[in-house]
Amino acid sequence: MPKPEEESLQLAGEGAGGPDVILDFIFDDGLLFIAVQNIGDKPAYKVAVQFDKPFRGVEGTRAVSELPLFRNIEFLAPWKDIVTFLDTSASYFRRGEPTRITATVSYRDASGRKHAAAITHDLEIYRGIGYVRKTGDQTASCECGAENY
Repeated sequence: MPKPEEESLQLAGEGAGGPDVILDFIFDDGLLFIAVQNIGDKPAYKVAVQFDKPFRGVEGTRAVSELPLFRNIEFLAPWKDIVTFLDTSASYFRRGEPTRITATVSYRDASGRKHAAAITHDLEIYRGIGYVRKTGDQTASCECGAENY
């Protein structure tokens, strides 16, 4: 039996039918969100996300990369996601926040085996995307994701 420090680490997505946890950035009508998602068929345990660099959101008022959400999710059901608001795209880009971010997602399956994956996102793809701001049933304005693109 291997010692705890010799535990094998399985790359995420290798085990068919098991948990498969990812982190995704979502752009929706000029708003940026971060989602921790179990896209697998089995639950994931002790989910943690580590970012390669810090970043702030909510108009620069929150260290989003350091939220407790990313430190430990004890249980993440199959096909479940947890989504948090990051910022408006205009605000995020205006402040010069990082656009190339690597998130290392680690978790365990039901047998206790460790899984991990590094996922790199390039938020630059969202800069300059036009979107329509809506208020109720009326279109309020047409905007662009950042002034300088």
